Amino acid sequence: MDKIIPYQRQFIDEDDIKAVSEALRSDFLTTGPKVKEFEEKFANHVNSKYAVAFSSGTAALHLACLTAGLKQGDELITSAITFLASANCALYCNAKPVFVDIDLQGLMDIEDVKEKINEKTKVIIPIHYGGMPVNIKELRENFSGIIVEDSCHALGALYNKDKVGNCKYSDMTIFSFHPVKHITTGEGGMITTNNKEIYEKLKVLRNHGIDHDKKPEQEPWATPMYELGFNYRLTDFQCALGISQLNKLDNFIKSARKIAEKYNQELKNNLNIKIIKEKPEQFNSYHLYSILVKNKEIRLKLYNYLRKNNILVQVHYQPIYLQPYYKNLGYKEGTCPKAEDFYNRLLSLPIYPQLSEQDQNFVINKIKGFFEKRENE
Repeated sequence: MDKIIPYQRQFIDEDDIKAVSEALRSDFLTTGPKVKEFEEKFANHVNSKYAVAFSSGTAALHLACLTAGLKQGDELITSAITFLASANCALYCNAKPVFVDIDLQGLMDIEDVKEKINEKTKVIIPIHYGGMPVNIKELRENFSGIIVEDSCHALGALYNKDKVGNCKYSDMTIFSFHPVKHITTGEGGMITTNNKEIYEKLKVLRNHGIDHDKKPEQEPWATPMYELGFNYRLTDFQCALGISQLNKLDNFIKSARKIAEKYNQELKNNLNIKIIKEKPEQFNSYHLYSILVKNKEIRLKLYNYLRKNNILVQVHYQPIYLQPYYKNLGYKEGTCPKAEDFYNRLLSLPIYPQLSEQDQNFVINKIKGFFEKRENE
């Protein structure tokens, strides 16, 4: 079988395997010391005061919204171009997702946000799309409510040299450790915050609503449940993997940026392709490397052509409100025109640490060849 080149994949080495193996041989498989160690090292890495680990990024989004007090009658604003969970978390709380359009980088259009903020707006979730950081300072200057950064794509990204996740201008930041993300725990997520009250509530909600700090002295065995929580805990062996992966993060990002720069150089003069460039104040950590072509017909043909050559490109993402479920809720096509145009032209190319120069050259040459063939037809 010919070699397959995915758009993303995990990097696991012997150090990772050893770390997991040692955790499996320890006294704790879950709710043990590795969870706390991972949280503390992660918070230290992104320069936040606190971090709380979860079973997934989606679980983290859910509990961020619950902690924010999101409820029926409230609205949550997020970008039209993002993964489903960024909006579904509003529905989990019986609140209404409100979608805003994007700018030329695929990031939340803050001017559109300003127009859609009203007395019902409780939470805003900006998306650091593909690893490109949003200007959270500008967003904070226009909204005094709860800001939850969705940084599932952007571990290691910087804006004006501030690390995404430091919560300088936000209340919480969400990360994902799915296998295609910068670091992985298999499945997993994290919330960082500088607010001790938020931190304490998140810990309680992820563990069934049980608050061990409030045990009555006469019942030291008690598991007092004060809120309706969930089992969203992350295991010790997953956290051991996370710690090992975190040690390699800087190299992962260095590799991604090197791959992105090669794409930039090789494709910059192709009139059929638009490259999404970072601004001087942005440091893109490149979870995705996305290009834009002229229209959806060309995108479909290029997608099929590359896939036929075992290059597993992908599209990130269809505007959420165009999903069948959301259409059934009454959301309409045309809500965010720039997002719809972006989606129709969008394609994510392979970018991951193990992508060899030879394989990247193969991808680049196939893309160039596709357009050269079209010009000669």
